[in-house]
Amino acid sequence: MDFLQLPSRTKGTRSFGLTSVVDFGTPIGQLQHILEDYHQLIDIAKLGIGTAYVFPNLKEKIKLYQDYNIKTYCGGTLFEKCYQQNKITEYLDWLKELNIEWVEVSNGTLNIPLHERLQIISIIKKDFHVIAEVGSKDSFNEMPICDWKTEINSLLHAGCEYVITEGRDSGTAGIYDNNGSIKAELIFELIEDIDWKKVIFEAPSPKHQMFFINCIGSNVNLGNVKISDVLILETQRRGLRSETFNLEEQEWTLPL
Repeated sequence: MDFLQLPSRTKGTRSFGLTSVVDFGTPIGQLQHILEDYHQLIDIAKLGIGTAYVFPNLKEKIKLYQDYNIKTYCGGTLFEKCYQQNKITEYLDWLKELNIEWVEVSNGTLNIPLHERLQIISIIKKDFHVIAEVGSKDSFNEMPICDWKTEINSLLHAGCEYVITEGRDSGTAGIYDNNGSIKAELIFELIEDIDWKKVIFEAPSPKHQMFFINCIGSNVNLGNVKISDVLILETQRRGLRSETFNLEEQEWTLPL
């Protein structure tokens, strides 16, 4: 159907306007049914926290995502566990065996200094696409806006394809305060000085997603999206929900 005037959406293999879902152990059969209907709405799948390490049919799951041209990577918590135990080399070898081409470098749980993360990225970007995450999972760890900007710009300059802003699957840390409210001043400051097309904003709930769509536009990159919410999210992006109803009346000058 194409008789309505709706906000333009990037299509095909998108470089922005990304929907990145979080998979906390979706059974293979259930995932198959979901992807049959909604694969075209999903660009990236994060195997959340450390689920990839213990999932019984991991190779089958990864192949299923890749059959639908969905990029797959393991959550940053698994990277941090490997960093803590000095097993990064083994971790990267394991990813190669699984045919996973994307790696998240994060410091949400451990306090890994920026210079160490940049050094790791300089090494692994030769063999992998790198996504880095900025922000702490500790909701009481307040990071100055200038530090957010410095880290994001440094990570992109180091060769990361995207930088994720921490929000947790609960939306209570990083770019959110501990009661789930968005730190709007932080977001406005970030998008003023940083290329938002290279940033994936973690937005686990429709309320969070609607804020970013209304703030940045239909083609904002959103992460930590529940698999069950991908269709709802797309209706929000297309101005088909009350809270984003007037998006098509705004002037979007994006190079689609």
